[in-house]
Amino acid sequence: MRHRIAVVGSGPAGLTFARVLHRHGHPVTVFERDPARDARPPGGTLDLHEGLGQRALDKAGLLAEFQALSRPEGQAMRILDTDGTVLRDWRPRPDDRANPEIDRRQLRDLLLGPLDVRWGRGVTEVVPQSRDGVLVHFADGRQETFDLVIGADGAWSRVRPAVSSAAPQYAGVTFVESSLDDVDARHPDLARLIGDGSVAVYGVNRALVAQRNSGGHVKVYAQFRAPLDWDTHLDRADVEAVRSSLLALFDGWAAPVLDLLRHGSAFVHRPLYVLPVSHTWTHVLGVTLLGDAAHLMPPLGAGANLAMLEGAELAESIATAPGDLDEVVRAFEEQMWARAGRWAKITTAGLERLVSPDPAEALALFDQVQPS
Repeated sequence: MRHRIAVVGSGPAGLTFARVLHRHGHPVTVFERDPARDARPPGGTLDLHEGLGQRALDKAGLLAEFQALSRPEGQAMRILDTDGTVLRDWRPRPDDRANPEIDRRQLRDLLLGPLDVRWGRGVTEVVPQSRDGVLVHFADGRQETFDLVIGADGAWSRVRPAVSSAAPQYAGVTFVESSLDDVDARHPDLARLIGDGSVAVYGVNRALVAQRNSGGHVKVYAQFRAPLDWDTHLDRADVEAVRSSLLALFDGWAAPVLDLLRHGSAFVHRPLYVLPVSHTWTHVLGVTLLGDAAHLMPPLGAGANLAMLEGAELAESIATAPGDLDEVVRAFEEQMWARAGRWAKITTAGLERLVSPDPAEALALFDQVQPS
């Protein structure tokens, strides 16, 4: 029997689910509110872990293609003191493929492949109809019915209310993102400062992190503890006003470090939101969640990896496991909740240490998790 399955959201979770199901010959439709695949910037680079994201790509038959695109050298990590002193300079071995980096755009294009994505189809509501299927309401006024709807639509999921009343809460930490283009040619000193992967500088309740993407593009993140309304006095569209505010926040740090902010382009404000650490829900027939929609957690390298593996596992179970579709989904949810709960605790504790009153906490965390 071919079930009518819809995925809401074209992020890593939804696309991995759809790609694995497609590999098994099962049709699936992905609905995405963005009008086109390049409608907005896809974000920075991701490190895909061997036992998580890479395992998911293997299930999708895409591991070799990922390995050809990924940047193992991007695993490199430097940590500086606020005065510019190098505290740690870790570089991966040439054969180290534990957590290679890949640009989000490259990963998305890899996953999209032959998938049926309906662009410009924003979902407004999902209504379970008991044994009659699940009714999906779209922003254009249309409705469609499916046997299973997968909510993979991120932090502010429109599918989540069908199963849970939980809403994301501000985590007390804000990121402000900026970018450097053609860094090796235009900013060679900063290119050397960043190295092949990332550089991080930790101070009291704040940090600056710069991360290489492909093609000489660098993402810079100012991270700090602040009220959600910390910038109400600023015009966010005024790049120089935001830059001045950030430079004041990091006043006294070494000049080469502050150059990451001085040369950055437009600033994007990204306050961190999280769902409860052990977010679960009473199972609802015909609806489930993946990734940030299910377990939004601090961005410490686990979220996208978990999301992809969840998508791959659920798709594989649907395609290969005999029996009732609802029982497959129910069993998947129990497995997802247990694993995501463990990672949510780890990442929540990690954020507390990375943006901490004691900068030594960040260094200790690095030493704890980084391979020797």
